[in-house]
Amino acid sequence: MKTVTELAPLGIAIGLLGLTTWFSLTRGWSVAPWLLAALLFAHGWVHVMFAFPQPEPAAATAGSLAWPFDMGGSWLIGAGLDGGLVRSVGTGLMAAVAIGFALAALSSVGLVVPAGWWTGLVVASSVGSLVLLSMFFSPALLLGYGIDVGLLWLVLGSVWSPTATPVG
Repeated sequence: MKTVTELAPLGIAIGLLGLTTWFSLTRGWSVAPWLLAALLFAHGWVHVMFAFPQPEPAAATAGSLAWPFDMGGSWLIGAGLDGGLVRSVGTGLMAAVAIGFALAALSSVGLVVPAGWWTGLVVASSVGSLVLLSMFFSPALLLGYGIDVGLLWLVLGSVWSPTATPVG
C-alpha cells in the first residue's frame, strides 16, 4: 500500500498530462501531437533507466521504494532462468522499446518517420514495454503499465492518429 501512496502524486500528474493530451487531440489543437510526442519520448526514455545502476544506498531513505529498474532482481531469475540470458533479453527489449517510442514520437509530429508507421510503432512499443515491465516486475512500475494501456487504448480505440482527422 505504501507504494501506491508514494506513487500517487506522480500518477496524478501523469494522468492529468494524459487527459490533457487526449482532450487536445480530440479537439484537433495543433499543440496536441507535440504533447503526445513528448509523452511517448519520455515513456521510452524511462525504460533506459534499466541500463543504469542502482543509486547509492545512502540516497535511499528507510522504507522508501526499492530501485525498480534492477535487471538482476527479475522474478525469472528466481524461477531458475539463467541471469545472463534474462539480462540480455531485457537489454535488447529495453533498447527496442526506447527506440520504438522515440520513432513513434517523431511520427506523431510528422518528422522523419512516416505518419503511417505511427500505429505499428505505438502498439509494438507498448506491448514490448508491457513485456519488459513484467519481466522485471516491481510495484513501482505500475505507472508504466497504466501508460502502456492508455497508449494502446488511444491507438486501438481509434481516438486519434497522425493520419486521421481529429475526433470531435
